Amino acid sequence: MLIADDDAVTRSGLGTLLGAQPGIAVVGTAADGVEVVERVRRLRPDVVLMDVRMPRRNGIDATRELLREHAEPPKVVVITTFENDAYVTAALSAGASGFVLKRRPVPQIAEAVRVAAAGEAVLFPAALRRMVAARPLDPVEALPRAALTGREEGVLRLMATGLSNPEIAQALAVSQETVKTHVGNVLGKLGAQNRTHAVVIAYESGLVVPGLPGV
Repeated sequence: MLIADDDAVTRSGLGTLLGAQPGIAVVGTAADGVEVVERVRRLRPDVVLMDVRMPRRNGIDATRELLREHAEPPKVVVITTFENDAYVTAALSAGASGFVLKRRPVPQIAEAVRVAAAGEAVLFPAALRRMVAARPLDPVEALPRAALTGREEGVLRLMATGLSNPEIAQALAVSQETVKTHVGNVLGKLGAQNRTHAVVIAYESGLVVPGLPGV
């Protein structure tokens, strides 16, 4: 993994602590979004732990650049201090796989890195609910245009609760392959980078409303 943060103490501390976690190797660090793009080209990490508020180029623009430049880009996990940071939601919409709070214990941050490396969404429904509820939402047209089927909308609602594919399959009494097909259709119709981005679209389109039972 590569750690991107404009604070040298944070970079050093996270590098030392995360590098000591099982299954994680820290291959480098970056102080801003420009360095992130340059060092990903050279070091090819599997995951970038990305701060969003950085000089020269912020984490949102750096995330977009990584996804645009690489056929197989690294997974991006945003690390943030504030749950309701609008920058974080923008980074998720840009293609980040999820986010983690800086105040979480190091083993939890390490687990988020492992989950992202495995291709899963680093999605914390409670934190995401608070994030989107704390800021005005601009209507998103992707969902109305997508013409999701009723089953696809149901799968998206379950994704928004943080359920994995096996858990969705159990909830709907269908096979995991069927769920995988529905999730793929949802992402394709929404034009979403990943399932986390799809959940953000669901919130911003009003399909999923923070605070309602089961959400």
